[in-house]
Amino acid sequence: MPAPSATPARVIVFGATGSIGRLAVDELLARGHEVTAFARHPETLARQDPKLHLHAGDVLDPEAVARAMEGQQAVVITLGAGRSLRSRVRSEGTLVIIRAMQARGIRRLVCQSTLGAHESWSNLNFYWKRIMFGGLLRAVFRDHERQEDMVRASGLDWTIVRPSAFIEGPADAAYLEDVPPRRRGLALTIPRAVIARFLGRQPGEARYLGRAVGISQ
Repeated sequence: MPAPSATPARVIVFGATGSIGRLAVDELLARGHEVTAFARHPETLARQDPKLHLHAGDVLDPEAVARAMEGQQAVVITLGAGRSLRSRVRSEGTLVIIRAMQARGIRRLVCQSTLGAHESWSNLNFYWKRIMFGGLLRAVFRDHERQEDMVRASGLDWTIVRPSAFIEGPADAAYLEDVPPRRRGLALTIPRAVIARFLGRQPGEARYLGRAVGISQ
């Protein structure tokens, strides 16, 4: 179990019921943060903790997001698109979140994206460049890049986290942190628990402020 954060904060997680979001909520709680889980059906977390607050809402609804943002000190975005390969919920939802943060003076933003976005494209192999992000997941990939553009332009204290493909595995599995853009030969997989642990570190750290950080095995 991770050590409690030296400076516990009130953190809201958008996309809290997704495969990464659920684990990120657990990680943040373990670090001593007070966590608000925002999702359409946050009750599916089925977790009891005095520091966990559930907030039901649609991330595309500015009023719902604004209400949930009251009193928060940091934001973690783990939005997914569900089964839709053409959804723009990542970028459009992120824009709603950013505007709510700006209106309330909330500075710290941690956003999960994907390895391969922008300058990390060179980390990918032929399969991911041509078959997946170049073909089957082209719309999903472009939405990740739009999302990143919005985060970078937000003027907030942001960190973008770029994991490679999700797999099952332990939180203490070995992986490469802060992947250089020209690094080749990666396995291009990473356990969900590792991603969640990395996300959970960010609200209490300043190492990667204003950085997009690749993580991969």
